[in-house]
Amino acid sequence: MFTMLAFCHGDKVAACCRVVSQEGRRTTRDMAFRLRDKMDTRALRNHYPDYDGRTQSLFDSQGKLTSEFSQQLTSKIEELLAVMESGLKSADPRNCTSYTGWAGIALLYLHLHRVFKQDTFLQKAVEHVSRSLKCLTRRDVTFLCGDAGPLAVAAVVYHRLHRAAEADECITRLLQHHQTVVKGSGGLPDELLYGRVGYLYSLIFINQQLGTNRIPLQHIQQISEAILASGEHQSRKLRVHNQSPLMYEWYQEQYVGAAHGLAGIYYFLMQPGFVAAEENIHRLVKPSVDYVRRLKFPSGNYPPCIGDDRDLLVHWCHGSPGVIYMLLQAHSVFGDSHYLEDALQCGEVVWRWGLLKKGYGLCHGAAGNAYTFLALYRQTQDPKHLYRACMFADWCINYGSHGCKTPDTPFSLFEGMAGTIYFLADLLQPTQARFPAFEV
Repeated sequence: MFTMLAFCHGDKVAACCRVVSQEGRRTTRDMAFRLRDKMDTRALRNHYPDYDGRTQSLFDSQGKLTSEFSQQLTSKIEELLAVMESGLKSADPRNCTSYTGWAGIALLYLHLHRVFKQDTFLQKAVEHVSRSLKCLTRRDVTFLCGDAGPLAVAAVVYHRLHRAAEADECITRLLQHHQTVVKGSGGLPDELLYGRVGYLYSLIFINQQLGTNRIPLQHIQQISEAILASGEHQSRKLRVHNQSPLMYEWYQEQYVGAAHGLAGIYYFLMQPGFVAAEENIHRLVKPSVDYVRRLKFPSGNYPPCIGDDRDLLVHWCHGSPGVIYMLLQAHSVFGDSHYLEDALQCGEVVWRWGLLKKGYGLCHGAAGNAYTFLALYRQTQDPKHLYRACMFADWCINYGSHGCKTPDTPFSLFEGMAGTIYFLADLLQPTQARFPAFEV
């Protein structure tokens, strides 16, 4: 598994002045764009023409994809699935996780079953999740990188197969971790990949798939309250409470993005009903979200960590593609147009620098970045964003032809080909698309 800490290193970009007059902001932003174009070698140049408002052959005025484009996506999904299944023959048999292991492959097939309604996909899902359950970490408790993911995915697969007793057993085993997570035993952090939010998502996933009352709301609220208390404690410890009432760390760094950082945590804390006392959303979460907003670079991108002035990373895990979900949720909850304006600027960043040399994956690749546009499309109904998602899909359809790097786990859900397939299938129903293992 890759080390996320490495994402905070790279060639330094010269700092642009952040305090400028109203008249000079556009000049500063354009200067930042030119600077990034010259110095950033992590993205491949986007040669696709942008949406011009005219009729095109990808989708109709209601956002429904044309039969020709849908068939193109479906054919590519079939092709990549065959390549993936062949490649998985040499995959690590002991990796249970959703992130790079067998639970992630099972999650893909569960998704394909929902989209295509083919029972063969459900059989594939149970085959792969059974492998995952045989090699649980017995250490980590999150959806993506721990035991909660395999247990939650297995519960849903068994439910769809009408194997109720096995589904109930998986949920019981999942809930056995609940008090450990609430108490933060063993120095458990709060972030998504290895922390409380990662366990929280597993409960949300069960309710999304099996019904909103399958996991009592009280369980979700208890975890959310523990996350709030932890954030308040860390903010006071770091003496930043006046700037941000909440603060979080992972390995002594205050990460900003979706995977390890503030944006991912605040996205969940703003979900309706997750925090029992609504006043805490306004008193604690909103000013903390506003603090993240102030970290924005002149380009519209966000740093990987607080205090890092290198405007380099445009990934779901670090940068605008992950921060956008926090901003859109804040706009939905608080109604302030500034959040939507910042989210739209994130979209411009991703359109310009989102085709990555790292490849086509979810965590740090073109497929994950494309979900930015689908989120914006749902919020705004502006066809420009759906068009941009389709252009990133076209990039993914030409998988392997751009000279991108091969990830360490080339067929996995979050690093490799499985994630690309997941996105292409999601695009077939764009208004229902959600970033896997993250979006509520």
